[in-house]
Amino acid sequence: MAGLMVKVSIKSQCYPESLRKHPHFLAFLALFAVCFFWGTTYLGIRMALESFPPAMLVCIRYLLSGTILTIFAWSRKAYLPRGKELLGTVIFGLITIGLGNGCLAWAELLIPSGMAALFVTLSPFWMVGMEALIPGGARLHGPTIAGMLIGMAGTALLVAPSAIQNGVSGPVFSGFLLLQLGSWGWSIGSILQRRHRTKAHPVVSGAIQQLATGVAYLIPAFALPRPAMHWSARSVGAIVYLVIFGSIVGYSAFIYVMNTLPVSLVTIYNYINPIIAVLLGWLIYREVIGWRELAAMGIIFLGVWVVKHFGDKAAAATVVPAVALAKE
Repeated sequence: MAGLMVKVSIKSQCYPESLRKHPHFLAFLALFAVCFFWGTTYLGIRMALESFPPAMLVCIRYLLSGTILTIFAWSRKAYLPRGKELLGTVIFGLITIGLGNGCLAWAELLIPSGMAALFVTLSPFWMVGMEALIPGGARLHGPTIAGMLIGMAGTALLVAPSAIQNGVSGPVFSGFLLLQLGSWGWSIGSILQRRHRTKAHPVVSGAIQQLATGVAYLIPAFALPRPAMHWSARSVGAIVYLVIFGSIVGYSAFIYVMNTLPVSLVTIYNYINPIIAVLLGWLIYREVIGWRELAAMGIIFLGVWVVKHFGDKAAAATVVPAVALAKE
């Protein structure tokens, strides 16, 4: 089913015959989609926020994507969870998507989209930390802790100047805290979901989780005070883009490559997404890219690589990245 969601028509003149016949050609094409489209969602969120408050944005985005994917699953006669199985799927979706992407939307009111992408890159630290606290999870060890400290040093390089100037209530530090809360939700939700027993296909579970998130956000979307919305073609187009390429195409492609390619290869998107987000933020909004931002990016990437490299070796297990839905 996931394969059907990511297949594209390929004209013979576009690719060499040998490349098109490669057994993993579609999987590599899907991985490219994850790396590119999830990197653009940070810019898409910032554009959508020009007209829509965060709760309304999350509500509309996931109501649309969840409904479309659920209808698709139902039309394909895919198995739909029910009872306790459905309840668990919904709860884990609200923790992962609702808290994770909800915090991202609110954080982008405070900080540039490229900076938000760099802070989200720290989510593997939360993943290994939460895994270590759960019974049966992989324990923390020296190299992993060292990698986390390296990554936090890069984060400090980004956060410290604003924190010194504006205090802990400044926009950068507040945005950082929001995204760490979102990363915590994304990580713990992903870990619990991985242990959740369900017969549903991952794409079907994702559809239900997105739909549940959209329904849950109906309450804050209409209950929270909000300024009068002035719809613009750019903001509406950004939401449509997030629904199609961030939630439907991006997520389905992610599920496909996770089932097809080695996890060590798939997690390359953790490094490419922030680079795309930073470049697009600079190109469209002229977000600052100076030596401090570039140095922080390199240090954070080094920390993430150390955690992933030595963490995978020690645990001898698959690291489950956050689901997306741009994220993720």
